[in-house]
Amino acid sequence: MAGGMTKPAQHASAPNKKQTDIRERKRNKMSEHETVLDVIRRYDEALRDRNPEQQADFFTDAWLGANDMTRAELKDNIQEQIDEGSHKDNRFVVDDETSVDLDGDTATVQPVTLRASTGGGRFAFVMKREADGAWLCDSLGLMEVGDEAAKNARAVREKILNDPHRPGYHVVSPEGVAMPFDPNGAVYWKGRYHLFYIFQNDQLGYQADHWGHLSSTDLFHWRHHPTGLLDGMYSGNCFINGDGVPTMCYHQKGQGNAMAVALDDDLDTWQKLDVITPATKEGDEFHGRYASWDPYGWLEGDTYYAIFGGKQPGIAKCDSLSGHWQYVGDLLAHGVEGVALEEDVSCADLFHLDGKDVLLCISHRIGCRYYVGEWKNEQFFPETHAMMSWVDHAYFAPESLVDDQGRRIMWSRIMDDPKFGTRADQGWSGTMGLPRILSLGDDGLLRYDVPEEIERLRYQEVDCGSFDLSCSEQAVDTISGDSIELILDAEIGKAQSVGLKVCTSPGGEEETSIYYDAESKQLKVDTTRSGEGETTGVLEAAPFELTENESLNIRVFVDKSVVEVLVNGRQAIARRIYPHREESRGVRVFSRGGDAQVRLKGWQMAASNAF
Repeated sequence: MAGGMTKPAQHASAPNKKQTDIRERKRNKMSEHETVLDVIRRYDEALRDRNPEQQADFFTDAWLGANDMTRAELKDNIQEQIDEGSHKDNRFVVDDETSVDLDGDTATVQPVTLRASTGGGRFAFVMKREADGAWLCDSLGLMEVGDEAAKNARAVREKILNDPHRPGYHVVSPEGVAMPFDPNGAVYWKGRYHLFYIFQNDQLGYQADHWGHLSSTDLFHWRHHPTGLLDGMYSGNCFINGDGVPTMCYHQKGQGNAMAVALDDDLDTWQKLDVITPATKEGDEFHGRYASWDPYGWLEGDTYYAIFGGKQPGIAKCDSLSGHWQYVGDLLAHGVEGVALEEDVSCADLFHLDGKDVLLCISHRIGCRYYVGEWKNEQFFPETHAMMSWVDHAYFAPESLVDDQGRRIMWSRIMDDPKFGTRADQGWSGTMGLPRILSLGDDGLLRYDVPEEIERLRYQEVDCGSFDLSCSEQAVDTISGDSIELILDAEIGKAQSVGLKVCTSPGGEEETSIYYDAESKQLKVDTTRSGEGETTGVLEAAPFELTENESLNIRVFVDKSVVEVLVNGRQAIARRIYPHREESRGVRVFSRGGDAQVRLKGWQMAASNAF
C-alpha cells in the first residue's frame, strides 16, 4: 500500500439466519435425492434377487400396472412366473445421468435405464412420499422424448399421411414446400437411379433454394439422402465428366451458370466450382445476347458444352471444367413450322435416341415440348417439334437419364392444385410424373412406356373379359379405387368415342373421363367434373389417330390426386384431380356414336412411398 501502510485484515462475517436456512434446505434436498435413488436401487436388487414381496412393496397402494394389476396381484403374479420359469430378468439402473426433480411430496426420477433380455429403454419413475416418510413408486413409464424436432417431424408425417390426395407411388416431396418440384440432376450411377429437386427452407439462417436428393434401385421405392447441394441451387442436369465423376451443371442463383463435382459415390457430398458464364464486354460478338439461365451440360470428346437457356438459347464450351468458357453461338440452327425461333428454351435436355438427337425443354409460354433433329457443327438442327402438354402447364420441366439397360427414362413435374399453387396447408407440396421410357417412332415423334418395374406394385388383378358396348355406358363392379392401374383394349368400329371414367361417384356428380375421340383424332382427358373447388377443371386434348385396323389401347394410372394416361404407346397426358366425395372411387366404360368391343383389366396398386 502507499506510504508503507498495510491493509487491516478483514474477517468474514458470520452467516445470518436466512443464509443458514437456505444451506440447510439444500442439504436436506440433496439428502432426499439420495434417499429416492436408494429406494430405486433397492428395487433393482429385488429384481435381481427375484424377491416378489420386496418388488411389490416398492409400489404405492394406489399403483396400477398393466391390465390394471394391483400391488397385491403383482406379488402373486411374480411368484407364479418364478414357479413356471417364465420370469424375465429385468433390471432398472440409475447412473450419473439420472436426475431427481422434487416437488413437495412428489419426485420425478429420469432417466432410469431398463436392461432386459427382450429389450431396453429409458424410463421415468414418479415417486410419492408416504405419511411415514417412506418413498414409494406411484407410476413408471417410458420417458417423454424432449426432442421437439422429433415431435414436430412425427406431427408433420401424420398430417401428410392423412392427406387423402397425397400420391402413393409417384415421387413426392417428403415434406414442406418444394417449389418448383422440377426433377433435376437425374443420373444412373453405381447401380442406383438418382434424382434431385429444388426445395426451400431457412436451415442456413435465411430462406434459400437447395437441391433435395433421393435414390432408388427400382424406380419406385426411393430413399431420401442428406442435402449436399445447398444455397442458390436452381435448374440443371448431371453428366459424367472426363475423370468419370458425376458433375452437375446448374444455375447458381445470383451468380450465373455453374458446375459442381461429386466427392463420393452416394452423391451426398459435392464441391462447387467457379461460375462458367463467359465474361463479355461491349463490342464482343455475343455480348448481351444470351442469358445465364437453365443450363444443360455434357462432355463430347474432349470438349465440355453447355446450353444456356432462355428466349435466345446459346451454346458455350470449354476444354476443361475449370477453364475459360466461351460462347459458340445460337443453339438452334433454324426454326420449325409453327414455332417461333425465339420461343423460350428452358429446362433443356439434349440426348441421342434411336439414330436422332432429341431436345426436351419447356417454354414458359406454351408448355412442355421437344424437338427431334440433329446436333452437328455445334448447333442443333431441328426437324420436327411436338408438345407434351396442350392446355396449360400441368406437366412441366422434363429431365431424363440413361440406365444400364440403355433405357432413356424421363420424369416431369406435375403441378399442384389449386391453380398450380402449393399444398403447403397439407404439410407438403411437390409431385413428379411416372418415369416414362422414351423411344422414337418412324414419324419422328416420341413413344412412351412405363418401366416394367411398376408391375411389382400390382395386386388383386381383375380381368373383366371382353364385352360389347352399344352406344352405352357401363359400370364396372369388380374394380374400384383411387390407387389403381387399368388397361382398356378396344375395337372401336364406327364409334365416335370410346373410353372409361375413373374416380366416379355413384350418382355421377364427380368423374374423370378418359377417351379416344375418333372424329377429332385426339386423346382426351376431361377433369371438369373431377372434384369441387381445388381441381383446375379442363378438357385436355392431345393429337392421336388410330391407323387403319389398329386396336385402341388405353393404359390408365390413378394415384390419389394424379391421373396419367398412355394410349398405344404414342401419346400421354397427366392431370391432377381432387375428388371431394369419399365414394368417388368407381370405374365405368363407355362408347358413343357406335358399337365397340372392349376388354378391361385392372389392378390395385401398392403405395411405394414411405409416407
